[in-house]
Amino acid sequence: MFPLIIGISYSFQSIELLRPFNTGWIGLENYLDLWSDRKVWLALENTFWWTFLSISFQFTLGLGLAMLLNTHFYGRRLFQALVFLPWAVPTFLSALTWSWLFNPVIGPLPHWMAGLGILSEPYNILGDPDLALWGPIVANIWFGIPFFAITLLAALQSIPSELYEAAAIDGASPWQSFTKITLPFLAPMIAITVMLRTIWIANFADLIFVMTGGGPANSTQIVSSYIFTTAFRKLDFGYASAIAVALLVLLMMYAVFLLWLRKKLVKV
Repeated sequence: MFPLIIGISYSFQSIELLRPFNTGWIGLENYLDLWSDRKVWLALENTFWWTFLSISFQFTLGLGLAMLLNTHFYGRRLFQALVFLPWAVPTFLSALTWSWLFNPVIGPLPHWMAGLGILSEPYNILGDPDLALWGPIVANIWFGIPFFAITLLAALQSIPSELYEAAAIDGASPWQSFTKITLPFLAPMIAITVMLRTIWIANFADLIFVMTGGGPANSTQIVSSYIFTTAFRKLDFGYASAIAVALLVLLMMYAVFLLWLRKKLVKV
């Protein structure tokens, strides 16, 4: 709590290491500067797409893997270990691996996409302002799928099998069993896992730092990476704290909404 209070107090001050004699209390000036800072709005837009696309694919693929792992088939334990492997790989190593995969000279992905007609020719995707954000997003999807697979698998295994047996006797199709039994039971867990993962991803800039550094031309800069850049490259801790507080408020509003939604789902 004490570091949080200190960080919030910094947002009302001018703390620039490059101008040590120009410090002091400036009130809401840092927050007013946010409205006219084009990079903040660009970082906020990038944060939305970075978070939304990562969560959407991670959840969809994680749910599919959880349902697959909830069935019995030969080699299930080995497959389960392989699914959880990305979660055990250090983030820095994951980012370096994906940077190599996207390398237009020695990486296979640009050549494969060119062969499939997705790209006109192999080129540096991470250097294209229109496509660069997709590189860290793809890496983040791969990295985060195990989180949803693990949590949703645990929730699936807690659903009584008698419900599915009764539904099969009544002639329910697999889709009806999924929508009428599986999803309602998973809904509270989905709400809390999506909330937690959203907050983590919005603050998760490791892959972006290693793969693109926020470039080119700030096209992959998200709010958390912009906070780091402002604080430790521009050495403006006051303004960086204001950006951090603004992000904190947005994520708290989102968390309150998800918790309210989860409460409604539990009642249902």
